[in-house]
Amino acid sequence: MATKRKRAGGISVPALILDNLGYLSFLGVLALLYIGNAHYAEYNVRQIQELESDIKEKRWLYMSLQSENMYNGLRSEVVDQVRPAGLRLHRGKPRKIYAPVAK
Repeated sequence: MATKRKRAGGISVPALILDNLGYLSFLGVLALLYIGNAHYAEYNVRQIQELESDIKEKRWLYMSLQSENMYNGLRSEVVDQVRPAGLRLHRGKPRKIYAPVAK
């Protein structure tokens, strides 16, 4: 028959485990929470990195559109773009247009 192992004080190991079962289960729950928290933190870090890359991409797009808009808003560019439509830059004093007065 198997002999029971005993600690130095004469208490058996299974009895020691059963006596401290609540404490051991508490430690197990804490370990699970610690592992879960670590996974959640890694998930959040990955999400933050994805959002940062999206922000960089959007900022690049904004800057390129702003640069293009500023270039297209130059007076010389506007004149070149409206010339095919028959519009031209007026170089003189504005003229007043008078409507005929009805009597």
